[in-house]
Amino acid sequence: MTAALDSSVLAGLLAGTASDTIATSDQAAEALRWVRDGIITGEGPTTRGRVHFSRELDAGDATWCAEILMARAIARSPVSRREAEVLFEIDEAAAERSDGGRFDDLFAKAVAHHTVSASGIAVPSRALALAPQTPIETWAPAKADRIDPQVLEWLARQMRTHRRANGTLVALAATLLGAAALPLAQSLPGVVDLGM
Repeated sequence: MTAALDSSVLAGLLAGTASDTIATSDQAAEALRWVRDGIITGEGPTTRGRVHFSRELDAGDATWCAEILMARAIARSPVSRREAEVLFEIDEAAAERSDGGRFDDLFAKAVAHHTVSASGIAVPSRALALAPQTPIETWAPAKADRIDPQVLEWLARQMRTHRRANGTLVALAATLLGAAALPLAQSLPGVVDLGM
């Protein structure tokens, strides 16, 4: 793991108090990398105390991601691009899922939170937007007329690069990209293959 994750955040992860020790979205992204590494290897601080198979994302991993993303100090800030990109890496790393769909829901909402906020549109707090009981449709825009084209390009690029399909995220991207202006659609070859 990189040196960017300072010892107090690592100690918080090991003690199960990540929500109290993460102070920035950069620290959250680094902590999410610990989760990703644990999923890949089946070992590490985020898998401690439980049986964890390599390349499996289980309920414990989904809980880690939720706790990290909703840490108190960053709860009112939008999901950052770094955090969203690590979530794409986690999604790609997990060949097997045994979390009851919690990560997929959290992943789609976090990526939407970043996409909308990076376009200059107000988003609800992470606690509200990322909560399992909050439907994404209640806060994410239904069309892309106010979404920054560069942000849409980033989203399309991420979805083309990471081949695992997430139904909620694919539906959101299809809605946003489908409503985008014709010049944007022409600049994104292969949009039809998003997430496939």
